[in-house]
Amino acid sequence: MSEQPSGTGPVDVFELGSEHEQVVFANDPATGLKAIVAIHSTALGPALGGTRFYPYASTADAVQDVLNLSRGMSYKAALAGLDLGGGKAVIIGDPATLKSEALLRAYGRFVESINGRYYTACDVGTFSEDMDHIARECSYVTGRTVAHGGAGDSSVLTAYGVFQGMRAAAEVAWGAPTLAGRTVGVAGIGKVGRHLVRHLIEDGAAVVVTDVHQPSVDAVVAEFPQVTSVASTDALVASELDVYAPCALGGAITDEVVDVLTAKIVCGAANNQLAHPGVEKSLEDRGILYAPDYCVNAGGLIQVADELEGFSFERAQQRASGIFDTTRRVFELAASDGVSPATAADRLAERRMRDVGRLRGIWLP
Repeated sequence: MSEQPSGTGPVDVFELGSEHEQVVFANDPATGLKAIVAIHSTALGPALGGTRFYPYASTADAVQDVLNLSRGMSYKAALAGLDLGGGKAVIIGDPATLKSEALLRAYGRFVESINGRYYTACDVGTFSEDMDHIARECSYVTGRTVAHGGAGDSSVLTAYGVFQGMRAAAEVAWGAPTLAGRTVGVAGIGKVGRHLVRHLIEDGAAVVVTDVHQPSVDAVVAEFPQVTSVASTDALVASELDVYAPCALGGAITDEVVDVLTAKIVCGAANNQLAHPGVEKSLEDRGILYAPDYCVNAGGLIQVADELEGFSFERAQQRASGIFDTTRRVFELAASDGVSPATAADRLAERRMRDVGRLRGIWLP
């Protein structure tokens, strides 16, 4: 049983994760490990998704996050054309104080026990070096360091894919696949946001940034002196923008944000950007083009998935370049079916899971 996020009392976990194949809770008091692995679907293959290390306010919040994120991974892998399912894991705690070799190796043993139905990789709070520790106990790890034959930092192609999706959105909005001369606001300039800023500057865009971590802002402004910064996300959203790129945590697109947003495009790296169902309709009503998050941020997944074949950056980047065409296809379907881009992306992903998905339903190694 898990407490309901709304605080209305206990609710059956099967109700919370009614679409999911498997949810595994891991506890190792000796190292302080408290982790949850959620496997949403293995219709297309074993589930692949990163491990998020985050100080959730409650177990209920962690459960809700891992369920939402794992579902998004199924759709992301399907839309990206990968033969992989969707999964995600969260470790509850502050990585700055709790993360240790012992904890990561204990976590690796838990992932190993799932026997290949879930492959882990990096996410918020975890890095390629952490995957190397996990891999000492586990065979089902990707996103490892280059020194260990891995793909390294998956944020490189995540940002590249977001940039490709943004180019496709610009083509729809302004007739040309470029951000040259446009003002792009980037909220969150961590691993992905910083790479995205570089692509935008190289393409001739004016960039405005914000981040709760001031050293990240200072580092980007030092590297790119033409970048300007504002004090908060609220200030960024209220700025005169052509494109708004949420690149931090989810739920960034709220009713309040839609009401004040001047941007014509929303396209960013964050997962689960829409705060609740119906926000996509509000964006559409205001004439704001939304590039579905799991469509444009699939570059990191493509990068770490390529590692399973023996990593080639050139091959992975070529595959990530396809995000431009995939995003364009989403916009074309949205226009032809008279639906939002979010609905169109879901339809394309669900079609592939249905048409290509293995008839046996769940994947076994």
